[in-house]
Amino acid sequence: MRYLQTVGKVIVVAACLASSAAWGQDADATLPISGTTSSDWTFDVIAGDLDYPWDIERAGDRILVTEAAGDVVMVDGGHLARHPVKTSDPIVREGGGGLLGMALSKDFETNGMAYFYHTYNSDAGLTNKVVEARFDGNSWRETRVLVDGIPGHRLYNGGRIAIGPDGNLFVTTGWTEDRERPQDLSSLAGKILRMTLDGKVPHDNPFPGSYVYSYGHRNPQGLAWDDGGRLFASEHGQTAHDEINVITPGTNYGWPLIFGDDQRQGMAKPMLHSGNATWAPSGIAFAGKELLVTALASKALYVLDARRGRLRPIFSSGDRLRDVLPVGEDIYLITTNRSPRAEGPSQDRLLKLSRAK
Repeated sequence: MRYLQTVGKVIVVAACLASSAAWGQDADATLPISGTTSSDWTFDVIAGDLDYPWDIERAGDRILVTEAAGDVVMVDGGHLARHPVKTSDPIVREGGGGLLGMALSKDFETNGMAYFYHTYNSDAGLTNKVVEARFDGNSWRETRVLVDGIPGHRLYNGGRIAIGPDGNLFVTTGWTEDRERPQDLSSLAGKILRMTLDGKVPHDNPFPGSYVYSYGHRNPQGLAWDDGGRLFASEHGQTAHDEINVITPGTNYGWPLIFGDDQRQGMAKPMLHSGNATWAPSGIAFAGKELLVTALASKALYVLDARRGRLRPIFSSGDRLRDVLPVGEDIYLITTNRSPRAEGPSQDRLLKLSRAK
């Protein structure tokens, strides 16, 4: 482990981003991730003064991280800066709510456009929305609301957003501790949503006129596509029984009527689940053909062992891990060390994992 120098709010980054070469191009030179353990990795602390970071993305040589209070942290050219996100409804940081998911436009380097999921207060209480915003070099300013009125909760908001291979925006939402909403197709809670980048319902969504892409979810917090275009999602269970699912359009994933190995007609079982253990999985990403999964409760980075139908731990720093970003043969991680049930700041870090020499 190597710590980097911190000067006030500026982080001096001694390590540059790795090249974007694909994982596993030379199978003889690089051990697959699934064959590694913590002893095979070293890590640098790129930034050590983050507060409840939630999403990590990359634009060129820049790393961008959302913080729940409403800032985007940008590590750029060896320095760290915080830029506020200015929204039409103020961002509310409460429990696990706040500024959560972020997806950068494919043309972000030239147009500065991105998409955010954030919590706000409405007449219904805590609520979530998806907005478009532009970065002008100093701050982010909302330019359009794509969807608002997504039911919110102090703990269960979903919050992950990602642009899929089809160019549409996918959004995860939480069940808000309401047993009716995940099974109710008229509610946006407990769902994975799909929309165009201007907030319209795609013509080929499974339910005409509806953003709902899949339903029966409890609190999904990770989205990733494999090289064949299959969508994977991670999901928090109720006291264990966390899930990894392969998402298909129009499918009912059963919550709260089934979980674990339960079966019911018209409902899909998870690809795998944690049984009586708890992972609390959050962000996921593919490194080549290998699916990486961050976990909060079990404080580990996992890789999917599809052949054995399990998650295999490959790294732990003792932190609650929130999201993962593979870059070349390195892996960037962010931590969220405060439980959403607790109060106060969350002392968090941006880590860079590299293969041990």
